[in-house]
Amino acid sequence: MGRYTDAVCRLCRREGMKLYLKGEKCYTEKCPVHKRPVPPGMHGQGRRKLSEFGVRLREKQKLRRIYGVFETQFKTYFQQAARHKGVTGVRLLQLLETRLDNVVYRLGYATSRKEARQMVLHGHVQINGRKVNVPSYQLKPGDVISPTARGKEHPRVKELAATGLRTLPSWLEFNAERLEGRMLSLPAREEIDVPVAEQLIVEYYSR
Repeated sequence: MGRYTDAVCRLCRREGMKLYLKGEKCYTEKCPVHKRPVPPGMHGQGRRKLSEFGVRLREKQKLRRIYGVFETQFKTYFQQAARHKGVTGVRLLQLLETRLDNVVYRLGYATSRKEARQMVLHGHVQINGRKVNVPSYQLKPGDVISPTARGKEHPRVKELAATGLRTLPSWLEFNAERLEGRMLSLPAREEIDVPVAEQLIVEYYSR
């Protein structure tokens, strides 16, 4: 599978907002979105007003880039969500939010989803006591997430053990002594702090 190798800060500038792709750097004044709040490229400041299609496209691209998902995989998630009986946009967000790499990030094992994906790929994470190295693994309520024996030696996990956890979503719980997280339920829309208008994405694929 291909992967994006260019500067990820360009993606944030293209969407006109922080997507928190660089971990700790995104929380400092060094963030390029602070320093150059215009789209990348020599014509960035002269971009014209977006069409209705362009608005929907940008919303889709924003969500796809936040979770680090490629186009084909993102479309597959949308098709799964569309087959669900609930609200398609909310179900799409739930599918993305309950990916293993995202949950590892939410639990604080990593400072970005990219770093979380790398931890999973390198075999540092286990689900219900079994090592899983697939970042797109779909978690279910009741699943227990923890670092493997090798994962406990990872610098980020050691830092988490020493400094404690940042703000945790209400659909997850964390045992600091055992460095173990648990998924309590599927997240409701108000529990997903992703700044997107998911209905625009539904409209994009329904055109």
